[in-house]
Amino acid sequence: MKVESPALKALPGIRHAFFTREGGISQGIYAGLNGGTGSRDDPAHVAENRARMEAALDVPAGHLLTAWQVHSPDCVVADRLWDERPKADAVATATPGLAAAVTIADCGPVLFADPEARVVGAAHAGWKGAVGGVLDATLARMEELGARRARIVAAIGPLIRQQSYEVGPDFIATLSGLDLANERFFIPSARPDHALFDLPGYIAARLAGLGVGTIDDLGLDTYADEARFYSYRRSTHRGEPDYGRLIAAITLV
Repeated sequence: MKVESPALKALPGIRHAFFTREGGISQGIYAGLNGGTGSRDDPAHVAENRARMEAALDVPAGHLLTAWQVHSPDCVVADRLWDERPKADAVATATPGLAAAVTIADCGPVLFADPEARVVGAAHAGWKGAVGGVLDATLARMEELGARRARIVAAIGPLIRQQSYEVGPDFIATLSGLDLANERFFIPSARPDHALFDLPGYIAARLAGLGVGTIDDLGLDTYADEARFYSYRRSTHRGEPDYGRLIAAITLV
């Protein structure tokens, strides 16, 4: 049902999960533990799946907080339940019993914790968000709550990895144009003028450059492991009309 970061699991007073698609009730292309309220799955199935995740995290019903994700650089602070979901791609909290969470289906889920300050966060970091500053914003919001970057443990969960992530010349030009050092995240692919992009490597480099104390990459590929993970790109390649969403969440005990 879930995979965990050894680095986060070792921290006192923190509970987290990178939920897989295993252990849910959704059917068809969503088969398993689809947590995507934005998917076209049966809402009752999604609600039951999310309730199972809340039980696994030992948080009250309705306390799994995911924002309305728009590939933005924005992080919101949660100190209570929301009347409606804010548009943002990361959530930070210092309130026990609230689970900061993100939905993903190839983009990078990053969970953060400063166990001393008792502050946690979750970020949805696709390439647009990672380039645009969602990791920076998450750290800034956590610092406002008392965290320190050098103490923070950040874990990169299941996402599309380099062997599965072919990109075209426009993508390559965009990232290389921002910083020539970004060329190290590309290796040639079989198609001319295309490359394979190392999204987790880019995320880890951004986190290190931002001063995060500990970075743990779980090394899991959403595209390649269909039994455990949903994948937007895999569904697109198959011409499927929609796809399930995975949930990554972290909470203070």
